[in-house]
Amino acid sequence: MTTRRALVATLATAAVAVLTAAPAATATPCTTGYEKSVAVRVLKGVFEQGDTRIVDRFVRPDYIQHNPTAPDGSAALKSLATSVHRRFPDARYDVKRVIADGDLVLVHSNAVMTPGTRGTAVFDIFRFRGGRIAEHWDAEQDVPATTVSGHDMFSTLSSPAPDPHADTAANQRLVTSFFTEVLVGHDVAAADRYISARTYFQHNPGFGDGLADFKAGFDAYFTQFPDAVTLPKRVIAEGDLVAVHNNDKTGPDDRGNAVVDLFRVHDGKIVEHWDVTQAVPETSANGNTMF
Repeated sequence: MTTRRALVATLATAAVAVLTAAPAATATPCTTGYEKSVAVRVLKGVFEQGDTRIVDRFVRPDYIQHNPTAPDGSAALKSLATSVHRRFPDARYDVKRVIADGDLVLVHSNAVMTPGTRGTAVFDIFRFRGGRIAEHWDAEQDVPATTVSGHDMFSTLSSPAPDPHADTAANQRLVTSFFTEVLVGHDVAAADRYISARTYFQHNPGFGDGLADFKAGFDAYFTQFPDAVTLPKRVIAEGDLVAVHNNDKTGPDDRGNAVVDLFRVHDGKIVEHWDVTQAVPETSANGNTMF
C-alpha cells in the first residue's frame, strides 16, 4: 500500500469513529425547540439589535469561542454586539434553517451587514449546557454574484417538501457512509450509491447540479490533490437534514478550510447540498482551533 493510500485508509477509519461517536455522557439533549429558539434569538440580538442583555441571559460567562477573530467569554460577545450595531445599524441575520441534535444546534443564515449587498452565507454551531450556550463554531463565505448551477446558496429546491419527521438515524448513517467512502476515502465511484441520479440540487457556487457533475468535479480535485485530506469533526442530524463540520485540506500539512456541508436526504438518497468554506487562519484571537 502506498503512503497516500495508507493515509487515506487511516483517515477513513478515524472518520467513522468521529461521525458515529455517541454523544458525550454529559451532553444535555435538545429535547424541545427551546435551544433552537435561543440560538436564533442570540444571533439576531447580537447582530441586528446589539442587545447585550440577551447575551447575559442565554450565554455562559465561560463561553468557548472558535471563531478565530473573537476571544473567549460572554464579555467579548457583548462587546461584539455593541460594535457591530454601531457600525452596521441595519444589519440583518436572515435565518434559513435550524436543526438540533443532542446538545448541538446548527443555524444556516444569510448575514447581510449592509442593505443591498449579497452578504455572507454562514453556518453557526452552538453547544448548549444547562440551557445556555457554552461553545460556538462557525464558518462563513461571501455570497457570489453568480453560481455554476444558477441557484442561490440558501433556497430549498428538492421535492417533496422537507420532512422534519424523516428517519434521522437512517439519514445520518447514509451521509456518514457517503462522507467516509467518497470524501475521506477518495472513492468517487461510490457516490452512485448515495447521490440521487435523478435529482441532485447543488448550492455550492462552483458546482453544477447532478451526480455526473459531482463526480467529475471530485475526480478532477483528487487528481490535482492526491494527498487531499478531509477530517470530519462533528455531525448534526435532524429529520432529512444532515450536516458535517469538517477540515478540508489539500495535503496533510495544509491548514486547509473549515467547511460545513449540509445534505438533504429523501428516499435513501442525497438530493440537495449546501455548504460554506472558510480558510483556516494562521493565528486566532482565542487560542482555540476552528474545530
